[in-house]
Amino acid sequence: MTTNGSTERPVGDDRPPAVDPSSDLDLLRAHVAGDRDAFAELFRRHRDRLWAVALRTLGDREEAADALQDALLSAHRAAGRFRGDSAVTTWLHRIVVNACLDRIRRRQAHPTVPLPDGVRDLAGATGGTEPAAPMPDHDTALVVRKALAALPVEQRAALILVDVQGYPVAQVARILNVAEGTVKSRCARGRARLAAALGYLRTAPEQLLSGEGTPAVPGRNQQPRGGVRSVSGRPRREANQEEL
Repeated sequence: MTTNGSTERPVGDDRPPAVDPSSDLDLLRAHVAGDRDAFAELFRRHRDRLWAVALRTLGDREEAADALQDALLSAHRAAGRFRGDSAVTTWLHRIVVNACLDRIRRRQAHPTVPLPDGVRDLAGATGGTEPAAPMPDHDTALVVRKALAALPVEQRAALILVDVQGYPVAQVARILNVAEGTVKSRCARGRARLAAALGYLRTAPEQLLSGEGTPAVPGRNQQPRGGVRSVSGRPRREANQEEL
């Protein structure tokens, strides 16, 4: 420690940096050991991204809040069973995604899925600060969210994590507990469905999901006479032969 109280190391000090005593794993272990504040700090660190995943997946602020609460209660109770075979944040995301998918499956009998904008008056509606969804609030975004909500739940989850949240395929595979090839296949199928539903917007599905407005390459997401093609350019029939 320097004379001004800083933890910055002197120039030329080649010693490895000290291990952060408040790493995610340390906080989880402290929680299991009885520290009442450790889990709250762990949640605070990852709250924004977990909330964004829940809101994107469910498309409804109240359901997303309920799913996130259910997931965190599950994580709070199951912390002692964490085996450490993945990062703590991956484990948390897996629990949140599973809570969201469970809710989607329970409501699939209903013909209409509510899809509020998810961004306006978000903090005011809850009386406190709540992370807002990054999706722009306009008509195109609403159309994209409706198309996304119509996807099979497995494809929707993969697309949200990869194309919307920007997680690497390897991490998404760990979150969803599937092979990397399965994640890629689900994303390809989901993009092909979105291309068929949103081709008239002339923007690649992954760009629409990420909020980018870059025009798509001509023909990339158009419907040729010979049938609908996937985003990769292959016939949809070929894409559909891949395993989920």
